[in-house]
Amino acid sequence: MNAPVREISYSQAIQEAMAIAMEADERVILMGEDIGVYGGAFQVTGDLVDRFGSDRVMDTPISELGGAGVAVGAAVTGLRPIFEFQFSDFAALAMEQIVNQAAKMRYMLGGAVSVPLVMRFPAGSGTGAAAQHSQSLEAWLGHVPGLKVIQPATPHDVKGMLLAAVADPDPVMIFEHKLLYKMKGPVPEGHYTVPLDKAEVRREGRDVSIVATSIMVHKALEAAEVLAGEGISAEVIDLRSIRPIDRETVIASVMKTSRLICVYEGVKTLGVGAEISAMIAESEAFDYLDAPILRLGGSETPIPYNPELEKAAVPQVPDIIDAARGLARGVR
Repeated sequence: MNAPVREISYSQAIQEAMAIAMEADERVILMGEDIGVYGGAFQVTGDLVDRFGSDRVMDTPISELGGAGVAVGAAVTGLRPIFEFQFSDFAALAMEQIVNQAAKMRYMLGGAVSVPLVMRFPAGSGTGAAAQHSQSLEAWLGHVPGLKVIQPATPHDVKGMLLAAVADPDPVMIFEHKLLYKMKGPVPEGHYTVPLDKAEVRREGRDVSIVATSIMVHKALEAAEVLAGEGISAEVIDLRSIRPIDRETVIASVMKTSRLICVYEGVKTLGVGAEISAMIAESEAFDYLDAPILRLGGSETPIPYNPELEKAAVPQVPDIIDAARGLARGVR
């Protein structure tokens, strides 16, 4: 008789991955504001400072630029830092170190050094934190050669992808949607990895492909269930990584369904969906399309504080249902 499947939360899966990495390799250290005794802005680091000490779980001053710079330097000199931003929005204060140093150092030194750095970004709306604490900026960093940018959508994936990121020789940016932290799901015990460059087909379908990122994966799956009741079969792809993008999985899906919707929380203009759309337009899948590609992204506005306006600013389940219904039935 099989043992019951262990279920833990997304935040517990992250903490477990960090603990496993630190136990296995003394070069792995944690850095960030309030990650020590306080346990992190979202309590993800928890009690790791008690387990590993303040020499390896280090509170940094309130300077994202300075902290990120120390993390880059630590990585170049042989450590494997995991640096936490309190909110992904604060990456704006550290772009010099992320974009001009971490991403380019291996290239500019002819491969003589690597930068085995992981940066964690609590991202997204839905917590009432308003315009400066609710953004989805993954497309910013996805534009930069030298970085890997991932968006795990499940507890299973965030643990496996974080462990893969720690082992990677290059900088990996992990965007963690804040509303996922309490979500529970099956997570194996011990060490395992999930590839940093592969999408996952979460639901098979034949009528329309929905390519989604992060929390939008769960909204797409909810929409697909409703659509199934109407006789519309939606295939849901969890992109997981936006740099690199798994071209093969997305192209194969579009060639099967002949319709594509891209769903992401970041602002629609110049977002992840634009890159997916261009990729399909430039591929063999273009000739298979029976309808225009649709993008469902964030509105052209800062995230509002008002909860109803906040919801209206990003795609919701009814938006996905209406878009898929229109595509499948030939109505835009």
